[in-house]
Amino acid sequence: MCLLEQIKHLHDNGLHSNLITLGSLVLTVAENQPENSLLPAARYQTLVYVGRSLHSQGEFRRAEATFKEALQYAKATAKTKIAKTSDMFKEGLTEIDVKYAMAECNMSVRQYTQALTLLESIPQRHRTPKVNMKLGHLYQQGGMERPAITAYKEVLKECPLALEAVQELLSLGVRGAEVASLMINIPGSCAATEWLSLWVKGHAYLHNRDYPNAINSFRQLEENSALSRNVDILATLGESYYLAGDSKNALTMLQRAHSVNHLNLRGSDLLASLLASDKRSRELEDLAMLTTSVSDTAPQPWITMGYYCQFSKKTTKAIYFAHKACSINPRCVEGLLLKGTLLLELKKLQEAVMHFREAMQIAPHRFEPHKGLVDCYLAMHRSREAVTIASNACKLLGQTPRALTLYASVLIKDTLTVSKGKSLLEKALKEDPYHLPAVYLLCELYEQDMRYEAAIELLRKQVAVQSTSRLHQMLADFFSRVHDEEKAAHHFGIALSHEPSNPRALEGMQKMEAAPDTVEPPPYMEVEEDIADSEGEVEESDLEAVWSDVDFSFGGQ
Repeated sequence: MCLLEQIKHLHDNGLHSNLITLGSLVLTVAENQPENSLLPAARYQTLVYVGRSLHSQGEFRRAEATFKEALQYAKATAKTKIAKTSDMFKEGLTEIDVKYAMAECNMSVRQYTQALTLLESIPQRHRTPKVNMKLGHLYQQGGMERPAITAYKEVLKECPLALEAVQELLSLGVRGAEVASLMINIPGSCAATEWLSLWVKGHAYLHNRDYPNAINSFRQLEENSALSRNVDILATLGESYYLAGDSKNALTMLQRAHSVNHLNLRGSDLLASLLASDKRSRELEDLAMLTTSVSDTAPQPWITMGYYCQFSKKTTKAIYFAHKACSINPRCVEGLLLKGTLLLELKKLQEAVMHFREAMQIAPHRFEPHKGLVDCYLAMHRSREAVTIASNACKLLGQTPRALTLYASVLIKDTLTVSKGKSLLEKALKEDPYHLPAVYLLCELYEQDMRYEAAIELLRKQVAVQSTSRLHQMLADFFSRVHDEEKAAHHFGIALSHEPSNPRALEGMQKMEAAPDTVEPPPYMEVEEDIADSEGEVEESDLEAVWSDVDFSFGGQ
């Protein structure tokens, strides 16, 4: 067996470190004694095999240099007519294969422009589906939508079931019917894929922001087809609920997806966000522990760690993890949102604005970047910009309860526009009678107007169908206002049973206990005195110990 066959044998058996050592020796001999060693074709192929092994070992820059040397050698050899390129460019070792491998090396070290230039140098008629798919990603990342659409369409012409290409086309605004027409050339009858049209329709609705129909389509797939308990369908359903603003159902579906396969990272970043919002520290810690054990090269584990550290009041660590997620994927919306939120907490307002604007540019249909910008501008006392952002959110996202409430939250801060803000809150509650942010703001307005009975009526309707610490605390406050101490004590107790560290509920209960002739709360409502002292404290866990040696220095994103 000749040297080239031995090198190929090592490559085929995955012995990459062995191949790198042997290849280095063989290539040095070929350079010093060209007449007594490898033939030109064998030398070229050895260079390619060494490059592949270097890539597999994570030595991307060295691999790229080796691939480049291989192509230069092939061209030089062809010019001198020492060997034919057809002899060198065997299947899997062609110029296109080598350029693609070089582009992968470029992308691994975040040299996206070089990768794009390299792939564009491949003539269109010679571009394979994987080349077009990579081009689509690079064009999309660079904001070049038209060439991205063309590249993804080329993928579907040869591979009509390339479902990621389908999703990307829909996300770029291509109509569902047009995308479906590109998928009709499926070989054979494919009778077992009757669910496919509904899958495409669901994603078309999702990317067209028609969330009710998207949810309906994916629910049909999950409940009434052979795709029951499919982790991707469950995660997509959870994302659809999340984008529609239905946090409760989003949490349920994302938890189901995670329970079906905890090694699947999709949706885990959104799940972490929801768990943090609900203050479920133990579940959030478990999620962070699981995701970080799966991978450290995807953004989701870093985001889950970021939310856990945010909840644990470890803001510097949280920013580091969010920054890490963004460095892995510069278009990571969840990472940008988390980092923007953390910077806002630290009063680094200009930096927070930058991150929220970048997130909005990538995903203008998302509610969170709009809210983040509004919060930043209000903190900067730039009310006019806040009003503009909130008004544009209503135009862009539609008259949804969340958008209306966001706009109202800005208007009610000005006495000249408070009545308009109140009207928007009432409109939001007509759309969704149980949209809590609108309920809270409207009750605050009722309190300012001393309309205590109206507030009590609204809050009673809410607690009849949903129970939160803040709802009961507000209801207790209003009962105190109308001197109904018994009901006030009752609802303060429920508020504290939901959230023992609720400061306003604690304060209200203490005031009632200190006041004469008040009704003593039942024993189950008693709160230990040390609860207030432990507010916000989370003990360092085993999970944090894993990351204790991480260097938390980072640059601006």
